[in-house]
Amino acid sequence: MNKELIEALNMLEKEKNISKATLLEAIENSLLTACKNHFGKADNVKVVINPETGDFSVYAEKEVVEEVEDPVMQISLAEAQMKDPRNSLGDLVRISIESKSFGRIATQNAKNVILQKIREEERSMQFNEWYSKEKDIVTGIVQRYLGRNVSINLGRVDAILNEAEQVKGEVFKPTERIKVLVLEVKDTPKGPRISVSRTHPDLVKRLFEEEVTEVKDGTVEIKAIAREAGSRTKIAVWSNDPNVDPVGACVGVNGSRVNSIVNELRGEKIDIIIWDENAAYLIENSLSPAKVICVVADEEAREALVIVPDYQLSLAIGKEGQNARLAARLTGYKIDIKSETQAREQGLFEQMGIDYQEEGVYDDLDADFEIPTTDDYAVVETE
Repeated sequence: MNKELIEALNMLEKEKNISKATLLEAIENSLLTACKNHFGKADNVKVVINPETGDFSVYAEKEVVEEVEDPVMQISLAEAQMKDPRNSLGDLVRISIESKSFGRIATQNAKNVILQKIREEERSMQFNEWYSKEKDIVTGIVQRYLGRNVSINLGRVDAILNEAEQVKGEVFKPTERIKVLVLEVKDTPKGPRISVSRTHPDLVKRLFEEEVTEVKDGTVEIKAIAREAGSRTKIAVWSNDPNVDPVGACVGVNGSRVNSIVNELRGEKIDIIIWDENAAYLIENSLSPAKVICVVADEEAREALVIVPDYQLSLAIGKEGQNARLAARLTGYKIDIKSETQAREQGLFEQMGIDYQEEGVYDDLDADFEIPTTDDYAVVETE
């Protein structure tokens, strides 16, 4: 029987990932509970279990007295000396307790204590496991729609993809495998409640870490990311190794790496640009694929004036202002975009002290120059 007990504990440890020591502790507590239910108290009861063999013993420590007032806590001198003549008044005598003597209700309560401990430990293990995965990416299987939310199976637990965290237009089919970002893990009496996202910018970042070895090992860093889920994402990358091209590493041979991520995001466009500590160069890069003539950045005010060729104005701003809006989020600057013609008409080149002959990038701001704000060009602010 004891061998069967150890085998059962080993099986539980393997299946539930609960340590055998914890299960043995639960059995000890269950036996103490049974004693308390059977005798009314268990303050003097001790349980000893051999973790190797499964042998256990239950005994009560009773004080030797002349006259017994509490039979649970005390034993008479005569009875104590019958067990061992060396016992005397005031000694503590160990009296074995046969677990078979426990009543049906006490035994059922002991069983419930063990089951409750197993459930608590399983829930705790699951919570700790998933809490450590917050802001990480996991693959789940779509189960069903719960109203407008989606239930995602992650193995032994389910997660909820709320409507607010779904990409507009995405429709999922049951049994479909998708990658999601673990947004939040809460501990509840029924187990961990996991919220996941398909819209969070970190989802794209984690996908690059999975797909691009240089990003995973830290050779290439993703310095900033701005995303409009389902439409376009801009990421700024930097290489810590001068021999590694950060953009090339992220794109991959024939675009294999970035295309894999685009496919996972169901066609979402991804612009990869080079990070630069110089705000003007960073802003110029962030407006890619548009070409830029001039950038004037005010680091204190976090504002920038950008002048682009006339034929690049609509490209720089983007459809419904998306390109400029993402550039503003990526850089953290309020970006004013103006065409070359508008800049000449308002004399901005002269105000900045620039003798403009050909396309270039400038980051010197004249002390008396103030960035104009008119209705003639786009004013984009970060959210």
